[in-house]
Amino acid sequence: MVLTGLHLPIALWFAVGLAYVADDVRSSRRRMDFIRFTGELIVYLSLIAAGGGVLIGILFGTFQAIGLSPEDFVGQWLLPCGGMGAVVVAGWLVEAKQSVVENMAPVLARLFTPLFAAVLLAFLVAFGLTNTGIDVQREALILFDLVLVVVLGLLLYSISARDPLAPPGLFDRLQLVLVVSALLIDVLVMLEITGRITEYGTTPNKAAALERWQTGYLPVYAVWAWIVALLFPPLFGYL
Repeated sequence: MVLTGLHLPIALWFAVGLAYVADDVRSSRRRMDFIRFTGELIVYLSLIAAGGGVLIGILFGTFQAIGLSPEDFVGQWLLPCGGMGAVVVAGWLVEAKQSVVENMAPVLARLFTPLFAAVLLAFLVAFGLTNTGIDVQREALILFDLVLVVVLGLLLYSISARDPLAPPGLFDRLQLVLVVSALLIDVLVMLEITGRITEYGTTPNKAAALERWQTGYLPVYAVWAWIVALLFPPLFGYL
């Protein structure tokens, strides 16, 4: 259920991407446009969510001051309707106000790339010094999958803003460190998972993690997300 819940929104978002690039599906430029659109959408959604959080706080504070609790209204109406409305409004804002935050996602990527690289390097050093192995329980697998997604996002948004004619610099080396560190961690996790499968057999979580190495292009991401969301439940008897 957790795997389906995680992968189905991704699969559906790639359906949005297919509609977004429908005028030129095979164009790598249009795919990058969709990646930029997604990044800017997340930025706008975060800003809207922050404002919504303030709104809800004020709503609770004012109504509780007169002895009323808006908890049911917020939970059943404001959050669901506001959340879905925010996605539509944020998508419109990205297209209508591109000049406002069109460079925000690459800026955030440049900010967090060295930080994530430092964290991954620290993990590898700690792993080498402690030699205790990686705990590949359900939560750990989901966490390491998330790490790979974050690294991919940082890389894509950094590349989207890079001048292709510019010579390699310090930031390019940091990106290389980030990618290599993530791949090394991925290899370590795969080795642990292989040992676990040999000992205990396969599970949906292990199968989902073992296929990460195949993901190199957006269509492959979409296909794998749909496989996990639609085929894993009947395949592993969870229906």
